[in-house]
Amino acid sequence: MNGQPSLFTVGHSNHTEEHFIELLRMHAIEVLADVRTQPFSRYTPHFNHESLRDLLPRNGIRYVFMGDALGGRPNGDRFYDAAGHVLYYEVAEADFFLQGLERLEKGISSYRVAIMCSEEDPLVCHRHRLVARVLHDRGVPIEHIRGDGRIETYRQVEPEAQQQLLFDELKVDSWKSLQSVLPKHPRESSLEN
Repeated sequence: MNGQPSLFTVGHSNHTEEHFIELLRMHAIEVLADVRTQPFSRYTPHFNHESLRDLLPRNGIRYVFMGDALGGRPNGDRFYDAAGHVLYYEVAEADFFLQGLERLEKGISSYRVAIMCSEEDPLVCHRHRLVARVLHDRGVPIEHIRGDGRIETYRQVEPEAQQQLLFDELKVDSWKSLQSVLPKHPRESSLEN
C-alpha cells in the first residue's frame, strides 16, 4: 500500500435500513456518496434520496449526492453505443467525471468515504467497472463492502471481471456497461400511424 486512504464502495441492494447502517458502521464510514444517476428505488424506497438525507445524519453519517458527476447513466449521446451501453472509456475522459473524481479524492483525504450504488455485487456495477477502475489506476486503494460485511479489494474483484470480459464481450471497445441502459419499453414515436 502506498499509504493513501482507501475509497470504500457499497451497494444498497435490498438491505433493510438497519442492516445497511450496520454495514457502514462496521467499516467506520463517515460520508456516503451516492453515485446513482437517479437516486431513487422503486423496490427499496428507504434508499431514495430524501430518505437517505434523513436516515444517514441521524446515524452520524453524512450524505452527499454525486450521481450527476459519477453516475452510471450520463447525459449525452456520445456516452452511449447504438445498443444503449454506456461507453465508460468516453465517460472516463469527460470533464464532469474528472471533476467528480477530484472531489472524491479530496474527500477521502479527510473522511472515510463510501460510494453507493444499487447493486450488491461490484462486478456488475459501474462503481467498480468505471469509478473504482479509474481511481485504482490513479493509485487509490479500493475496498468493496459486501452485503455480509466482508471486504473485497479491487484486485480481488478484478480477475473475475476480466474473465467475464474475455467470455462475454471479446471487443476492442469493451470498456462499457454490461447491459443496455435504454428503457425496456421504448415509447412509440408519435410520427408512426
